[in-house]
Amino acid sequence: MSVNAKMFNQAKTLRLHTGNIVNRSRIKKKCPGSPSEELQDCIQATLSDWFSQTKLNIEQNFKDTLDCSIPEATDAITPEEREELKVSAKLFLCESDKSSIKEAVNLACQTLAVSQLDSVIIAPPGPPEGATQALAHLQPAWEELEALVHSQQIAAIGTSDLDKDLLEQLYNWAQVKPSSNQVNLASCCVMPPDLTAFAKEFDIQLLTHNDAKELMSAAAFQQALQEGTQDLSVADWRLEWVLRYSIIVKSRGIIKSKGYLVSARKASP
Repeated sequence: MSVNAKMFNQAKTLRLHTGNIVNRSRIKKKCPGSPSEELQDCIQATLSDWFSQTKLNIEQNFKDTLDCSIPEATDAITPEEREELKVSAKLFLCESDKSSIKEAVNLACQTLAVSQLDSVIIAPPGPPEGATQALAHLQPAWEELEALVHSQQIAAIGTSDLDKDLLEQLYNWAQVKPSSNQVNLASCCVMPPDLTAFAKEFDIQLLTHNDAKELMSAAAFQQALQEGTQDLSVADWRLEWVLRYSIIVKSRGIIKSKGYLVSARKASP
């Protein structure tokens, strides 16, 4: 068994950075049909590259956290170019552990070499089975985001898939108001008029997206792991969160870079 395979088997946490997928020829040759397929391809390709490229010293074998990234694919921003760029992120929480939010934002800042993300949109996990999404489900995550605004790690925060009533409840309750709300156009081809009117009145930007409600199922994640690790045992791994970032050149409106940060944890036996 290779050193990398031993490290993977002994790790308890996996942190994966795809690097700039705008540039990665491996992924560009394929045109994924959806964000979910893109993420699955990215995880599989990054792991495959990491397993084939990384040569590690024996004394590095036994870390609990395994960092999988390809050094030449990283997206660090230089201080000279920071003013020219807008760094946006969308954070998908797969579990309702709100400490994941700070962890994900810290890792994004560290990976991109910035002190602050310009905007973060949150896609919290769905409500418990049989329940409808309510303000109480959103509040813990929102409070965590507000703390990161106060500590100046995030400039603006936004929401995803809230209808007018829920967006209004969040707006009235929140200390730091949502600056945007993403709407999935698959669920409504036209923006609901009541949502449009409310957003206009309170200066909330309405954006569109095509992310699935569950960005990645447990089965799809395990399949990507299995293919990327050359069939190591992956049954105990579960996805915690996914952060998708994009770095946009402000003056030209073009995407300079886009990538994913992924965190997974191995369930205790």
